[in-house]
Amino acid sequence: MKEFELKYGCNPNQKPAKIYMRDGSDLPIEILSGRPGYINFLDAFNSWQLVKELHEVFGIPAAASFKHVSPTSAALGLPLSEKLKKACFVDDIDGLDDSPLACAYARARGTDRMCSFGDWIALSDVCDAVTALLIKREVSDGIIAPGYTDEALEILKSKRKGNYNIVKIDPEYIPEQTERKQVYGITFEQGRNNIRIGYDTISNIVTEKKDIPDSAKRDLIISLITLKYTQSNSVCYAVDGQAIGVGAGQQSRIHCTRLAGTKADTWHLRMHDKVLSLPFLPGLSRPDRDNVIDGYINKNEEDVCADGVWQKYFTSRPDPFTKEEQVEYLSTIKGVALGSDAFFPFYDNIDRAYKSGVSYIAEPGGSIRDDAVIERCNEFGIAMAFTGIRLFHH
Repeated sequence: MKEFELKYGCNPNQKPAKIYMRDGSDLPIEILSGRPGYINFLDAFNSWQLVKELHEVFGIPAAASFKHVSPTSAALGLPLSEKLKKACFVDDIDGLDDSPLACAYARARGTDRMCSFGDWIALSDVCDAVTALLIKREVSDGIIAPGYTDEALEILKSKRKGNYNIVKIDPEYIPEQTERKQVYGITFEQGRNNIRIGYDTISNIVTEKKDIPDSAKRDLIISLITLKYTQSNSVCYAVDGQAIGVGAGQQSRIHCTRLAGTKADTWHLRMHDKVLSLPFLPGLSRPDRDNVIDGYINKNEEDVCADGVWQKYFTSRPDPFTKEEQVEYLSTIKGVALGSDAFFPFYDNIDRAYKSGVSYIAEPGGSIRDDAVIERCNEFGIAMAFTGIRLFHH
């Protein structure tokens, strides 16, 4: 296939639209079902790079959940605890523990379930039936993977009355080293960001605390690779082999840190016993449960515990999840890793990160206030590495 005509571009008024190879060669993809759109393909090709790179570094399956050209989460295929299975709504999936790929997607989708609503999925490995069953019951726009088993493909093709977007990509495809795009009719050209992120990336530890365990190094690498494919400015919290809070596209770095930290806090609080034991009405949809849980934790527009409201969601009125209870629970969280796509200009970012259990940080360094940032890390007992690598992505 030399080119693929799209229904429209970013918006319905932007026509004509298509994807094609500038050199006239075949596209490195097959469309097995559906008709992906312009933004779908932006999500697909960015998310594929992310999971491919995670797999290359760690040698195990990886998955990502993408929305509007940034990841809601990315994760490795590590086993889930029983609490995490319940928090991710996958405790009823037979064979989950036997499929590392399914574990990866369960983590990625389950991290920020509100933002993952209608996501684009990327898988580093051939999609199996267990992973397909997970995907089948979620609201999703499409998927990209290097292949699909016959059973998995049959399951996925049953979504959206046979119109679910399924893309197969050639895992051996290597893009040309120069990339181009146009803005206002003007062509921009640059070398692809082929910087490799690995354990040596975080070897320059600049704080008094020098010890970073292997698990934290893994999480720092996950956060940095995730940021490489996240709209800047961006900050990413990670723990236990997955990104748990991504703050993307903010003009101020502290706003990135706050946004991502709030998401990370919500992820942790989803595993509190009060949340796991919420008495949902039988038949309440998965998206409704996601919204109610977020409201229960974050006290959003609707007080889900209020009289006349709780009856829509619960069999009995739950006790409110108080701010004091949340603060007490979050104060026990330690060992979280944090990556930043550019340097921290002020130590307020460290103050906010510490509130979300951050013990390890990786950032480029290079600010005129590096000394103040390092000193704040020393006060909190945080180990911080300067990577020397900026990871802006636009």
